[in-house]
Amino acid sequence: MLRIHFTADDLARTRIMRGADVMWEIVSSLQLLQNREGAVVFDRWRRQVRGRLGRWVRPLITLAPHAAYFPDFLTPPEGSPSLEHGLDKVLSTPRTRLREDLGILASLRRLPSWTGRLAAGDIETVDVLDSAFRAYHGSVIAPDWALVQASVEADRERRVRSLAVGGCESLLNSFQPLMRWNPPVLEADYPVRQDLVLDGRGLLLVPGYFCWRTPVTLVDPELPPVLVYPIATEARLASEAPAHADDRSLVKLLGRTRAAVLRAVESGGTTTDISRRTDTSVASASQHATVLREAGLISTRRDGGAVRHTLTPLGQAVLTGRSRLP
Repeated sequence: MLRIHFTADDLARTRIMRGADVMWEIVSSLQLLQNREGAVVFDRWRRQVRGRLGRWVRPLITLAPHAAYFPDFLTPPEGSPSLEHGLDKVLSTPRTRLREDLGILASLRRLPSWTGRLAAGDIETVDVLDSAFRAYHGSVIAPDWALVQASVEADRERRVRSLAVGGCESLLNSFQPLMRWNPPVLEADYPVRQDLVLDGRGLLLVPGYFCWRTPVTLVDPELPPVLVYPIATEARLASEAPAHADDRSLVKLLGRTRAAVLRAVESGGTTTDISRRTDTSVASASQHATVLREAGLISTRRDGGAVRHTLTPLGQAVLTGRSRLP
């Protein structure tokens, strides 16, 4: 049971995050890939996504297992409106926090030796984790980000209407039966018993697309209070499915590897990033990127010693299957 204790000040300071939180969606989706929950909604997604995963997903699964606990530092309480913002917060976590969070995880399961190097702030290990997050985002999150954002915004609009009509108590009542508002306490079924005393700090409510069945909060009560909740079913149904072209059609048009490279470029990145996301060599990724650039589907610019790729409007149109450019 999760019990969140409010004061009058907390009710006045409770708010709903605008847009989806990238790091929470990454962690929640990682856990969904490790279970069979929400089969009707997510099984098709699981089948599609698993074919895109590479060895780089292993450290992420180590840190975010399907369990009652994962480290707080993976989901910064300030919110992560973009991947860059979220990774900056995650990868700059103080060593004291890393040691504490990873120590809790180690008390619950056996961890590989690299987690000790991460806790010590080893630069190479941090870089590996950075690459893993970017590869996962590009392969799993970015392709469906339009759907995630639309679904989250549909749910948020519903909650804002409740807030406008009846104030914060009406907002909290709108979460039934997922959560129960018994003033001054918000209750929810939870895998462990936890009491969160807001103590005048208010609560940041975060709509979660990949969050399923139960809300999730941070373990450390000293961190700014955050509650991620599964968006309503009707918000998912109200959102249009992502407009991606059928993968088979894209493969017929470009070839399997080149289609994978184009999809990997959707979230941007260097040639090395693209090679990791597609499990190809850097030379092969560079060659395919050159062909896509000459076709007007991607643009390339030099950023220091690296070469960075992004989709052009034409490339986005081809990838999403739109009949005309915006």
